[in-house]
Amino acid sequence: MRLEVVEGDIASLKVDAVANAANDHLWMGAGVAGALKRAGGDQIEREAVALGPVEVGTAVATGAGRLRAKHVIHGAVMGQDLRTNADLVRETTKSCLELADEMALRSLALPAFGTGVGAFPLEECAEIMVGEARAYQPRSLELVVFAVYGDDARRVFEEALGDV
Repeated sequence: MRLEVVEGDIASLKVDAVANAANDHLWMGAGVAGALKRAGGDQIEREAVALGPVEVGTAVATGAGRLRAKHVIHGAVMGQDLRTNADLVRETTKSCLELADEMALRSLALPAFGTGVGAFPLEECAEIMVGEARAYQPRSLELVVFAVYGDDARRVFEEALGDV
């Protein structure tokens, strides 16, 4: 499985699925969720909310509306307090990878879970997410893209991958 980092809008990527940094009720407000909803349409949130609430650390999938991706995988990295921690970032990353594989997807874009609204440290997030992806044994997944926002985030994830 190839791991890559791209800086930019996750909603514009042409991959089988993009992951949403979700809350446990799957409401799509700000951050990654808001960007996906604006670009893909309200139907993504309607589908997601109908599947919730879910346990924090788990993931569910919906259609992708008008996005270039085919699916949105909603990784519940935080509860209603909108906070997360290392264990939840780890569990959510693994849940998203497993769900993508269960769906026989070949490519998945992941945001930097919990680093926006959740205020989780970017460096720790990158180490955890890259570590989980490296340890994961895929069945169908061939490509995981860490889709991050800003030069700092890109550099941190590239360092975690060893690309710098």
